[in-house]
Amino acid sequence: MSDKNQQQGQTVGEELLQVRRDKLDALQKAGQDPFEITVYDRTDCAKDIIGSFKDDEEKNVSVAGRVMSKRGKGKVMFLDIHDRSGKIQIFAKYDDLGEEVYSGMKKWDIGDIVGVKGFVFKTKMGEVSVHATSVELLSKSLLPLPDKYHGLKDTDLRYRQRYVDLIMNPEVKDVFIKRSKIIKTIREELDDRGYIEVETPILNTIPGGAAARPFITHHNTLDIDLYLRIAPELYLKRLIVGGMEKVYEIGRLFRNEGMDVKHNPEFTTIELYEAYTDYNGMMDLTEKLINKACLAVNGTDQIEYQGEQISLALPFKRVTMIDAVKEYTGIDFGEFIGDTEKAKEIAKQLGLEVKATDTWGNILNSAFEEKVEENLVQPTFIYDYPVEVSPLTKRKKGVPEIVERFELFATRRELANAYSELNDPIDQRKRFEYQLMLRESGDDEAQMLDEDFLTSLEYGMAPTGGMGMGIDRLVMLLTDSASIRDVLIFPTMKPMDGGH
Repeated sequence: MSDKNQQQGQTVGEELLQVRRDKLDALQKAGQDPFEITVYDRTDCAKDIIGSFKDDEEKNVSVAGRVMSKRGKGKVMFLDIHDRSGKIQIFAKYDDLGEEVYSGMKKWDIGDIVGVKGFVFKTKMGEVSVHATSVELLSKSLLPLPDKYHGLKDTDLRYRQRYVDLIMNPEVKDVFIKRSKIIKTIREELDDRGYIEVETPILNTIPGGAAARPFITHHNTLDIDLYLRIAPELYLKRLIVGGMEKVYEIGRLFRNEGMDVKHNPEFTTIELYEAYTDYNGMMDLTEKLINKACLAVNGTDQIEYQGEQISLALPFKRVTMIDAVKEYTGIDFGEFIGDTEKAKEIAKQLGLEVKATDTWGNILNSAFEEKVEENLVQPTFIYDYPVEVSPLTKRKKGVPEIVERFELFATRRELANAYSELNDPIDQRKRFEYQLMLRESGDDEAQMLDEDFLTSLEYGMAPTGGMGMGIDRLVMLLTDSASIRDVLIFPTMKPMDGGH
């Protein structure tokens, strides 16, 4: 666009904005300021009106919503207004409303929020509509909405201005309605099983419970640095020690790491812990929660995700990490468990990058991540992980190099992570000390040593199963959303020039 055309476009845009402000000014001078209205008696929503319509009934209704289209001329006008449930057509006549009211309606703009009282009928074109008997302007839109034929398509702008995205793209609202229903379904299932929902600190003195880089902040009064939590795990297990036996938390976690279609710096998870069960019990519970959530929002456990058919029917596939690596590489790490030198030879053969501190378990895990994970499309529990990558997990009886842990994968990404929780305080201290060695070697995602958590274990923690699941990734799967930003109502964005 030439500079001259751009300037002309800016001038036209400024004139359109001024027209809307002039209309508001005129209303205010006439004592009809819409921003002074505090309440409107809405009795019906669009979806309910259309769904309950009967040809022989002229039901009186009161509706309210945003004007999304306006057409007609002379003494007849049609408007489409949208509320949270959908769209309803409004039919307005000069003869019913009178000169002053009808003339005021003609000055309404697309985007204005209005209230309409009238009776329901069906037009000659067969559309259920509201025949207006009284109308009221409830809020003035001072900025024009995007062109309805082109909508709001710019992905970056959609995320930055989610309010406009929700107005222009009704299917976006459906995703967040489904998100709410997914969380509600999970919460109800756990409550029915006797779990107690709790809240644990977001500001932590030690960032524990996961291998991740934390955000750091400072508390002025205490004059100490604090960390935004990377996981609630260590607090929840303290509650198991305290005898609560079944606990869960749904909430935000914060990790100062990269951003892509699967990662956002703040995200929502559920973590749950149950005494007297193990990772097998957690597998059963995890697949049940996902299956019920899928049925709740989709009515079926056979769904499509980004063009691929996914079955969430029970039970999900279960395979050990060693067997999964063997299936896709032909290498059986079970034949040389604990042999780091042999593992390093295999790593070269597979083209894996190896650090000086890597052992047999680290290399097994790398082989899985590099050679297997991309093949896991259908929901699959990968279980029995190496101890090196699982510092909070109970060892498998008779195989000290392996721990009782699983991760659930679907559509080539992790959905859930679970353990038979380590409740041996002596072993736990050794694991933390190994993590400290990794930190001192430059791994800033390795865990810190939490003395208070170790103290809690010394009082005795019952055998426990625990599970954490990413709510955002689950919503992505169940709503066929390609990016985590599509299921976060306000995703993290880099500020534009001007700081917005």
